[in-house]
Amino acid sequence: MATVEQGGAGGRGDAGCIDGGGPGRDVDHAREAGRVALDTGGASRPAVVRAGLWLVVAALAVRQVMAVASLPSRDRVADLASWIHGGPAAGTPFAGLVLKPLARPEPQAVAAGWTLGTLLLVALLAWVAVRALPAPVSRRTESLALPAALVLLLLALPVRSAFSLGQIGVIPVLLVLLACFHAPSQRVSGLLIGCAAALQPALLLFAPLFWCTGRREAARTGGIVFAAGTVLAAVAMPRASWTYWIEQRAGTGVGGRPEGLANQSLHGALLRLGLSGPLEIALFVVLAGAVCWFGLRRAVRYARDGQLLLAVALTGCVAVAVSPVGWRHQMLWLLLATAGRVGRRAVDRPVWPVAVVLAMTLPSTVLLPNLVALAPVRDNVLLLVAVAAACAVPFLERGSAYWQSPVPKGYAVGAPGRWSWVPLLPFWRRVLGRPNLLLELLLIRVGYSLYSHIRAAATGGRGVAEDNGRQIVAVERALGIDIEHAVNAVVVQTPWLKAFFNFYYTSFHFVVPLAILAVLYWRRPADYRWARASLGLGTVIALFGFWLYPLAPPRLMPGLGFVDTVHGPQDLAHPQYGAMTAISNQYAAMPSLHFGWSLWCGIVIVLLAPRLWQKTLGLLHPLFTVCAIVATANHWVLDAVGGAVVIGCGFVLVHVLSGPRGPAVKGVVEEVVAQGARPDVPPQRPGAREPGVTAS
Repeated sequence: MATVEQGGAGGRGDAGCIDGGGPGRDVDHAREAGRVALDTGGASRPAVVRAGLWLVVAALAVRQVMAVASLPSRDRVADLASWIHGGPAAGTPFAGLVLKPLARPEPQAVAAGWTLGTLLLVALLAWVAVRALPAPVSRRTESLALPAALVLLLLALPVRSAFSLGQIGVIPVLLVLLACFHAPSQRVSGLLIGCAAALQPALLLFAPLFWCTGRREAARTGGIVFAAGTVLAAVAMPRASWTYWIEQRAGTGVGGRPEGLANQSLHGALLRLGLSGPLEIALFVVLAGAVCWFGLRRAVRYARDGQLLLAVALTGCVAVAVSPVGWRHQMLWLLLATAGRVGRRAVDRPVWPVAVVLAMTLPSTVLLPNLVALAPVRDNVLLLVAVAAACAVPFLERGSAYWQSPVPKGYAVGAPGRWSWVPLLPFWRRVLGRPNLLLELLLIRVGYSLYSHIRAAATGGRGVAEDNGRQIVAVERALGIDIEHAVNAVVVQTPWLKAFFNFYYTSFHFVVPLAILAVLYWRRPADYRWARASLGLGTVIALFGFWLYPLAPPRLMPGLGFVDTVHGPQDLAHPQYGAMTAISNQYAAMPSLHFGWSLWCGIVIVLLAPRLWQKTLGLLHPLFTVCAIVATANHWVLDAVGGAVVIGCGFVLVHVLSGPRGPAVKGVVEEVVAQGARPDVPPQRPGAREPGVTAS
């Protein structure tokens, strides 16, 4: 039996159950208990989530205000100050003319007023965007959309820079949305579009969108208002206008180097690739023309399909990409593009919004490793996502059978716990299908990058780490397990053992867990999810150990005679480990994730491997790993105990939150495979009152 829930953000209805006949009364009782739990908890859960989101919004707003207040007075809203005092900034002369009145108050008052005003503008932008979501919108989406949109906006890098630097990227986006969704007439709509284009000239591309969708008066008015605003700024600020339009070629050289990473336009990308001169200009014109052609055609198509918010987002992405300068703070259009739905399967729906949110909220160095071969992608992440949204991402049309009802996820029936004294909190429902590979790879990369940064920041200093090392030595001596020095001495005097353990320590820490995850993903998707979750939770718990108990490993303890067999003798005050020296925390030793991850590998292999020799190999890996970490003087024995504890906690948490994996779950896996939820066939749910229940 598999409880199957229809995914999709746009429908309302009830979860159905595809029932193929249970193998026994216990499974029926488990299914009924799970259904009752969902019925009683489902009503209150959205309210709790909504309250939590509003608390996050308040915390982010306070944090942003405090971040601006903590800056030196000369650094607050620096771009805004440059605009209003006639200096170079990444904006048009019309923007300087509009912001000129802010030159009169005191700078501190300007900074405070700008921060408060930006908060209000962000709130209004979120409200307008949520109101513009294409119908139908489920009640759950309707109740959570506004606080969720505010959280995403306050986390987005463009909005954060608008607060601290005084950039105006929020204002043109808000003007365009008001023109498209809340203008009382086409003339007012054109007025708003013209003002937005006067602030950011590439937004004049909204005129073709309006023209092709039947709003021709708005398109004409927008062009006239843009021209009038530009002429007015030229009359009032002739020198600034000449510099912007003539000397700097429509602002190409204003506000920063055009080849800098902040310029996420096609022009900036070509300059970063080393192109220049007529060749670069010709290639830019060709690429910009192609992006305009494909992007605007798609925007018009989605506007006629009733997805005007998506059409606006795509046109904004085109405008930023083809502009000579497309600064990061102008990239808010990407967040609006998450209104589009991508994927026929419910499991694929989160891929596009998650990718956009990560690109908008995290530095590109977190998304991609620092490899030379990846530099063209890493340096142009926002541009590539914008061009993909405008020209390539296959957003569903509202007439698609998958718009409200994607191919559903299959969920396992809850199995009764083996131990009555272990409480079970069915927080997660065990999904049976294979997760989206792109989403998994993206989350693994981002998760490991964040883990590395947090681990590197968790240091209490050399003195504290060495004091904690002496505590560990004392405890091990009291327990009679202080074997590290003897093992290290034997390995140092035995060349083949030294070579073996050095190789094992440096080679298998990442390879084996990744290989196991890959095999589970391909061959055992239902088991992949709980195995991945247990490893992730155990790793998160280990971070608390790194922060709360910095510990010097044996190789960094003075006066104890340990030899670092991997890197050789070290200056304990300034150890050197090649490229890892600057990014790794040498005092993050308790718990040992070298052993913890290897133990996770052993447990997973023992539980899932079908043959005895495979289980034996699985047990040998943690055995060799604990020998390697002790022999190379990288960990104490108690570090390995700590690694076992955190990984054990990971398995326990998964058991408590999602229930046990047992025969009932295995039977469900076989049944779902037999029923075959095919991605090329729309889901059919006889008896459901209405399709399109959002998948949890």
